[in-house]
Amino acid sequence: MATIIGGIGASHSPTIGYAADTNKSGDPAWAPIFEGFREVQQWVEKREIDVLFMIFNDHITSFFFDHYPAFALGVDDSYQTADEGGGARNFPAVKGQAALARHIAESLMMDEFDLSVFQKKPLDHGCFSPLSMICPDAGAWPGSIIPFQVGVLQWPVPTANRCYKLGKALRRAIHSYPEDLRVAIVATGGLSHQVHGERCGFNNEEWDQRFLDLLENKPEQLAAMRIAEYAELGGYEGAEVIMWLIMRGALSDQVRKVHSVTYLPSMTNIATVIYEDIGPTPSTDAAEKHRRLMGHQLSGVEKLEGTYPFDLETSHRAYRINDFLHRLIEPGHRRRFLEEPQTLFEEFRLTEEEQTMIRERRWIDMIRYGVIFFSLEKMGAVVGVSNPEIYASMRGEDLETFQKTRNVSMKYSVGQS
Repeated sequence: MATIIGGIGASHSPTIGYAADTNKSGDPAWAPIFEGFREVQQWVEKREIDVLFMIFNDHITSFFFDHYPAFALGVDDSYQTADEGGGARNFPAVKGQAALARHIAESLMMDEFDLSVFQKKPLDHGCFSPLSMICPDAGAWPGSIIPFQVGVLQWPVPTANRCYKLGKALRRAIHSYPEDLRVAIVATGGLSHQVHGERCGFNNEEWDQRFLDLLENKPEQLAAMRIAEYAELGGYEGAEVIMWLIMRGALSDQVRKVHSVTYLPSMTNIATVIYEDIGPTPSTDAAEKHRRLMGHQLSGVEKLEGTYPFDLETSHRAYRINDFLHRLIEPGHRRRFLEEPQTLFEEFRLTEEEQTMIRERRWIDMIRYGVIFFSLEKMGAVVGVSNPEIYASMRGEDLETFQKTRNVSMKYSVGQS
């Protein structure tokens, strides 16, 4: 089964990515940053880490205020760097561990942590600043990542205690995954800093060191602190260190610190730390019990004939065609779908099978393929096929036969009449 080897704490200031991209390792002002991350890089290589679970906050790049989740888990198989205003960094896409991510999502939801999940979103410096130092040659790195975005920039935010509890649930999730993978939990952000207002430039190195000591030895004290206390001691943006409690919660009570260094060059006290997990891991029986708990809610649904649950694996596999149909909510996409469908098919790189199912209105085939019904009804509204006609087709009936099974015979769709 998967095993948590240890935890890493690393700042994610954009200066880190800048230093990497401009080859500042020989500059005395930047060298301590490289030295700290070199220790982390060597540890990841030595310990043969397969997966880095990257905990970070997006900086209003891929997650905006139209949908700003508290916890968002990446379930994709690759991730690119985001354009944060000056163009995307010249850094290769990194592989994702989609299967483990799906398992973690299901486990956390069954542990009553309500997650968002995401695909096809680029990641900003919150993830890639430290990652590009830990794995500078991402294209050759044999490992993969799972990104976990925490919404700490718009109030209300998760409490420190909620983050700590989530870490403990994350431990159960990873240790119940049946494939043998070596996982490290990477918490990013901090240490003390504030980047807005008249208090901009605030730092507190004494608090930073006390935070690291408590994180190692008494994390429950940190979990009990209020966000206002974190802001007072470490700066308002420095309160993002509550994400480090997710990492610490995912480790056992018994950890061994093998590296810790901080360096304050300018706005942010930049840190790298490594904790090896030396406590006991759950037994095989405990892992199996947890997997049964995860499967409890949907147990037996596979016996329901003609029923196709839309899960994360389906969502990932059929993302392209669902994306194509979902965009029918856009007037320009609708117009092109009706006027030049083949050109649009090719732009979205739909396969011949996908094109044929759409062109021939094979509703049940699309359901079996992985198209969610609520994409189908959008297509139906565009092409003039009512919902009851789609229902009848999926059942292998004509509309008249289907309507006889309803209390009221009617035709309707989600489109305008």
